[in-house]
Amino acid sequence: MNIAVLGTGMVGRAVAGRLAELGHTVTVGTRDPQATLARTEPDRMGNPPFATWHADHPTVKLVPFADAAAGAELVVFAGNGAAALDMLGQAGADNLAGKVLLDISNPLDFSAGYPPTLFVDNTDSLGEQIQRAFPDVMVVKGLNTLSAPVMVNPSALGGSTTVFVCGNDSAAKATVVGLIESFGHDDVLDLGGIDTARGPEMYLPLWLRAMNALGTPMFNLKLVR
Repeated sequence: MNIAVLGTGMVGRAVAGRLAELGHTVTVGTRDPQATLARTEPDRMGNPPFATWHADHPTVKLVPFADAAAGAELVVFAGNGAAALDMLGQAGADNLAGKVLLDISNPLDFSAGYPPTLFVDNTDSLGEQIQRAFPDVMVVKGLNTLSAPVMVNPSALGGSTTVFVCGNDSAAKATVVGLIESFGHDDVLDLGGIDTARGPEMYLPLWLRAMNALGTPMFNLKLVR
């Protein structure tokens, strides 16, 4: 499958690398490819610059958002949640129309420092905002309750855990579930329409505090039923 991953940070790299490993044709989208490749400093999380990762993944192309979306059968949004509507706008509504969009982002607001709050919650969600802004796109929320390494390699935890999908289109969700299962996840719970994205997004404050208490992001929850 031709898949575009929008975002060059830790999540985007993890997902793009895993998809390429699984045999997909992967293109990463960014605002300015030359500027992205020119960066030499680690990011704010201490990760090496994108160019270092890209050198180890030569089959993954790096192009502007619009070019990545235009050539894709499925799009993964793996960027900063606060920039989601802007980044997807640059990708272009026409380039996204009729396609499945897997939204991994979260509405984290770091304006008051750490830990972040949510800039939308309770009566709305970022997933819903994206769906309203791009009505011709089949938005599926998923994988946003995991750290990047666990997203793409759940076996690292040594046992089955639960992940969630939310979206209005059942066929789009089935496509995303298939992709998630190809990563190794074996318990994917469909919560319902895109309005149910409020739940997984509002889990993030608990996830952050659990990470602080555990001293590691290498964990997930399991719904026992």
